[in-house]
Amino acid sequence: MAHDPHRHDAGHQHGHAHDHTDLDWAAMAPLLEAQAELYSPLYRQAMDWLAREVPEPGLVVDVGSGPGVVSGLFAEAFPGARVVAVDGAGPLLERARARAARLGVADRFGTLAGDLPGVLAELDRPADLMWASQSLHHLGDQRAALAALAGHLAPGGTLAVLEGGLPARFLPRDLGFGRPGLQARLRAAEEDGFAEMRASLPGSVAEAEDWPAMLTAAGLKHTGTRSFLLDLPAPVSDETRAYVTTSLSRLRDQIGDGLDADDRATLDRLLDPGDEASVHRRQDVFVLVAHTVYTAVRPV
Repeated sequence: MAHDPHRHDAGHQHGHAHDHTDLDWAAMAPLLEAQAELYSPLYRQAMDWLAREVPEPGLVVDVGSGPGVVSGLFAEAFPGARVVAVDGAGPLLERARARAARLGVADRFGTLAGDLPGVLAELDRPADLMWASQSLHHLGDQRAALAALAGHLAPGGTLAVLEGGLPARFLPRDLGFGRPGLQARLRAAEEDGFAEMRASLPGSVAEAEDWPAMLTAAGLKHTGTRSFLLDLPAPVSDETRAYVTTSLSRLRDQIGDGLDADDRATLDRLLDPGDEASVHRRQDVFVLVAHTVYTAVRPV
């Protein structure tokens, strides 16, 4: 279950694809790594919060880990833990193992390749802390998936689900050209695409996105909900600018045909490196996004 930039490109590419055949994960890995690294301050905040609930986990499982940036952060945040990165894309797990070696944590870092949630049956012990970041919404039956994840928690273990929050904003409402509010309209088009993606998943079940209720239905006790902010104000670093440019470029590819001619022209101008008003050059580019994490404990 590898990272799929479909929905979260304007905000976050830490989603997960159901079908691995349509993307070249090895080619996409550098992009996925760069974005997860950019978001690392947000993940570290979440881990500080989780450490108060699960102070010394023996086994941490990153469900839908992609290239392992967040898995590596878990290894750093919990120096006494073994960390297992689980994903369906082998090339991304190769990157995860290489990262663990660079971080000096390879001796307590493992990977598990296969489709979620079934592959979790190959874990050699239940997890004390399980992290699922925007992976569940790419499984047709989210409620059943939560129950499966819960079944691989140790008694007293915590499941942390990152879903929802606020989509990323990169640009002011009025760009100085085009119709104001472009990013809101891009988001609306993204939401339509996300709904189509959910409906097309095998075994798709329509579900109200009440994560505390779904966690409770999975036999867990909901223990907390908290949102974490990534605030990268203008002027941004070259890495942040590259992320914004890539995100808008992918959006143009994915949903450009659904925009009206004026918005397409505005987006094309934003992506033209030769235009002074493009995101390549303008000084008012920023990144502001919030992600929400829900925690629940398996009763002892």
